[in-house]
Amino acid sequence: MFSMRITIFIFFVLTMLFSACQAPRPKAEGFKDAHSFSNTDSVRIRHMDLNLNLDFEQHTLSGVVTLKIDNLKKARTLVLDTRDLEIFKVEAQGDNPGRTYTLGSVATDYMGAPLTIRLQPGDSVISVAYKTSPNAAALQWLNPEQTAGKKYPFLFSQSQAILARTWVPCQDTPGVRFTYSATIQAPKELLVLMSASNPKEKNKTGIYHFEMEQPIPSYLLALAAGDLRFRAFDGRSGVYAEPEMIDKAAYEFADTPNMIQTAEKLYGPYRWGRYDILVLPPSFPFGGMENPRLTFATPTVITGDRSLVSLIAHELAHSWSGNLVTNATWNDIWLNEGFTTYFELRIMEALYGREYEEMLEQIGYQDLQRTLEELGSDNPDTRLALNVDDRDPDEALSLIAYEKGRSFLKMLEIEFGRPRFDAFLKKYFDTYAFQSMDTEHFTQYLRDNLIKHRRRVEGQIHLREWIYEPGLPENCPVPDSPEFRKVDEQRMAFLKGTPAEKLDVKGWSTHHWLHFIRALPRKMTTDQMAALDTAFSLSASPNSEIAYAWFRQAIGHEYAPALPYIKRFLLHVGRAKFVVPLYTALNSHKAYRQFARDVYKKAREGYHPVAYGAVDRLLRQ
Repeated sequence: MFSMRITIFIFFVLTMLFSACQAPRPKAEGFKDAHSFSNTDSVRIRHMDLNLNLDFEQHTLSGVVTLKIDNLKKARTLVLDTRDLEIFKVEAQGDNPGRTYTLGSVATDYMGAPLTIRLQPGDSVISVAYKTSPNAAALQWLNPEQTAGKKYPFLFSQSQAILARTWVPCQDTPGVRFTYSATIQAPKELLVLMSASNPKEKNKTGIYHFEMEQPIPSYLLALAAGDLRFRAFDGRSGVYAEPEMIDKAAYEFADTPNMIQTAEKLYGPYRWGRYDILVLPPSFPFGGMENPRLTFATPTVITGDRSLVSLIAHELAHSWSGNLVTNATWNDIWLNEGFTTYFELRIMEALYGREYEEMLEQIGYQDLQRTLEELGSDNPDTRLALNVDDRDPDEALSLIAYEKGRSFLKMLEIEFGRPRFDAFLKKYFDTYAFQSMDTEHFTQYLRDNLIKHRRRVEGQIHLREWIYEPGLPENCPVPDSPEFRKVDEQRMAFLKGTPAEKLDVKGWSTHHWLHFIRALPRKMTTDQMAALDTAFSLSASPNSEIAYAWFRQAIGHEYAPALPYIKRFLLHVGRAKFVVPLYTALNSHKAYRQFARDVYKKAREGYHPVAYGAVDRLLRQ
């Protein structure tokens, strides 16, 4: 008996020790996402099958979504997220397939309405027949004139953050992952692509089949259709673009295979099969979107000199931080974007050298400082751990998640050393692959695996201040690029009287120019602005980043000769990063407010709902 007690005691102690050593588990069952109506604590989607028809005349998708579900608690209902969807019928498998359902009232414009389906015992497959609204916020339907080729229409989706519900009834939360398959019917002139296995060329039927074998959250559902061509880089990567853009795109992104190999050396194997890029029309509202297997990219990064390809490094890095280990809610988005921005710069350093990476790091730090100035350093939205439960998550997203998150990880790298920190990150991605992670559990994982519960170290690195408090802690790393010091010398020379055409700008990249333009003083004469514009054609720059930086200065200095170029830019580019701040700057100057409204009246129909929604709110204010 005594021996048995000793054995039981030892077993109990070992069990407790083993449990204590396990990685903290992120929130799962019982957890509720404030931005989803779905009852994920009781029922979860594990596979989705889509059968949809693309109607370019009506600007709608129609068909059936079939959901394989796990009823974890024998729930009597399945609640799905919808927004502006027309529901025709709901069925289950079996002899009596019809299921009753109710479509609730709209709670807020961004949340939509819950679709509550009555379940019967044993239900494991539910089908919903539906149609989207012509104004579905995730979808942009382009007429031929809005494309490069001017011959065929184009469609693309943008599901992040909670827009998947506008084109598919689903559990629209990053806390739930599912595999999916799809059959899409489109006009035979178009090639259809998804965030899944993809065709390389058009077929005569216009019917395309897709499989996504790895589980993803709803915001990574993606769809595009257009007159597209494919160009391979190697056996597992390539680029899609309109015929008029394919050569430029293939040249611009030719380093993609090297980026993939570099990323794998840093943090482990790429787990998604292929990595392809789709170059979208200029109305795409973001720089890029990390849809698995198929990054959506803006054409504004195609400059001919590969100077903006860090965007591809960023979207590729999401294949680990975001797609592989995903923020559990939109309060935790820094776990996606901060990690990815840090990872992006590590890829760029490995490929192009430390000096290049230092320029990117300092540009990002400048963006962070500007964001803190605009929001206010005591604004709660400058915390890494956000609270956006009562708002559209897109409204709170800023560069804080990206650049404060990156700075936090850079600080950890400096504090603990790069080899140790790299091993920590690689283990993190391996441990939580294909799972969701929240801030609380990541912080615990950090304490367990890097800080090792040393209170002195935790205080020294200001852990709580970094994550849960606004502003920047005193130990935030401040980058200092030697290349930018050379740029500063040329700027000072100009301000002291050196003619613009005499400045030494030979070999300057996009980043040199951005630093030069951004740091121009607030008080400059029209003659000084004109001298720079004449010498370097800044208003007419084909490089969108340079043009945008110059336009911000032109508006601030009331340099009227730039206005026609600003108008042309806003009429042809829909990237929200450029569009929203330019309208904001124009609207802040009384002399330019009517100009902004006149331009927007013409430009709005060419913007994606994500972009025009933000500008609508701005101009109403």
